[in-house]
Amino acid sequence: MTAAILRAGARTFLSVRKHRNYRLFFTGQVISNIGTWMQRVAQAWLILSLTHSAVAVGILALCQFLPFTLFSLAAGVVVDRLDAWKTVISTQITQMLLASTIAVIALAGVAQPWEVYVIAALMGLVQVLDAPSRQTLTFRMVGPLELNNAISLNSGVFNGARIFGPAIGGVLIAAAGAGVCFAVNAASYIAVILGLLLMRPSEFHAVERRERPRTLLSGLKEGLSYARNDEQIMLVLVLVAVMSTFCLNFNVLLPVLAKQTLHSGPEVFGILSAVFGVGALIGALVSANIARATMGTTVIGTAGFALSELLIAPLRSAAVIGVLLFLGGICFTTWSSNANSLIQLAAPDYLRGRLIGIYFFAFAGTGTAGGILMGWLTALGGTELGFVVAGIAGLSISAVVWLRSRAVPLVEDQPA
Repeated sequence: MTAAILRAGARTFLSVRKHRNYRLFFTGQVISNIGTWMQRVAQAWLILSLTHSAVAVGILALCQFLPFTLFSLAAGVVVDRLDAWKTVISTQITQMLLASTIAVIALAGVAQPWEVYVIAALMGLVQVLDAPSRQTLTFRMVGPLELNNAISLNSGVFNGARIFGPAIGGVLIAAAGAGVCFAVNAASYIAVILGLLLMRPSEFHAVERRERPRTLLSGLKEGLSYARNDEQIMLVLVLVAVMSTFCLNFNVLLPVLAKQTLHSGPEVFGILSAVFGVGALIGALVSANIARATMGTTVIGTAGFALSELLIAPLRSAAVIGVLLFLGGICFTTWSSNANSLIQLAAPDYLRGRLIGIYFFAFAGTGTAGGILMGWLTALGGTELGFVVAGIAGLSISAVVWLRSRAVPLVEDQPA
C-alpha cells in the first residue's frame, strides 16, 4: 500500500522531479500564486470599502479580464516573436512593480477607486502577455512527454492558491488592511523571479524556428488559418469557448446562490467557493497522473462539469450543492488541463504562441460576454435558470464534440 502511494506520488510530480528548470518554476509559482489570490481579494475589498457599491466591484472585474477579450489574439503573435523565458521574467517584474505601487498607495491611505481600476487593468494587460508566454515556457521546460503532467501541476498550484490565498488575505485585511496584502503579493514575486533567473537555458527543450511574420495582422491570420483548418484544434477551441461562456461564471452565480437562493451569508459563499477549489486541486493532481491528454478525457470532464451545474439548479441544500461543486471542481481541471495539452501538442513550434493566444481568448476572453449573459439570466429567472442553461449548453457541446471527434482522426494519442 505504501509503495503504491509512493509510486502515485512519483507519477504526480514527475515534471518536478525530472526537470530542474521546471522545479524552480513550480516552487516559485506555489508562493507567487498565493500572493496573487490575496491581491484579488484585497482589490475587491478595497473597492467595496471605498465605494460601498457592488457595481464598482463588477467594474473591477471588467478591468481585470477585458484585456483578455481585447488582446489575447494579438498577444499570441507577439509571444511567437519573443523568447518565452525572457518574456516571463519581464512580465513577472512588471507585475511586482504594479503590486508595489498599489501597496504604497493603499498603505498611505490615499487610494482612490480610479487608481485601483488602473492598476487592475494594467495587471490584466501584462497577464495577457504573461499567460501564453508561461504556457510556451512550460513546453520548453518539460517537452512533449511530460507536458500534460506539468500543465496539470500548474493548474493544481493555481487552484491550491485559490483555497489558501483568499483565506490568508481575509485574515490580513481584518488585521492590518488591504495594503498589507498588496505588499505581500509584491514580495511573493521575488520567489518566481529568482527561480526564473536560476534556470539553465541550455536545458530547455529545442523547438523549431521559422521566419517571424512581417506584421501583427499577417501573423494573426496565419494562426487563425491554422486553427480553422486543424480539426482537433478547432474542436477543442469550440468546446472551450462554449464551456467558458456558459459554464464558468461562478463569480456571478455563486454569490447570488448563497444570498438569494439559500438565504445565507458570506460564510456560505466562502465555503462553497473553497469546496470547488478543493475539487479543482484534486482534479489537477489526478490529471497529473494521466499519461496522455485525450479528447475522450476532455469531453468526460466537460460533461461531468456541466452535469454538476444542471443538478445544482433545483437544489436548496448547501451541503448537497457543496458535494456537486466539489465534483464539478474535479471535472473542471480535468477538462481544462487536457484541453490545454491537446492544443499545445497539436501546435507546430513556430505557431505555439499564437494558438495558445487563441486558446486563452476562448478560455478567458469569452468570460466578459458570458458574465453579462449569466447576470441577465439570473436576473430573469434566478440562479436556477442560470445553472439550467449552463448545464444544457455544456452537455450539448460535449455531445457534439464527442460525436465529431469519433468521426475524424485526431492526434490525441501523442504522449503528453
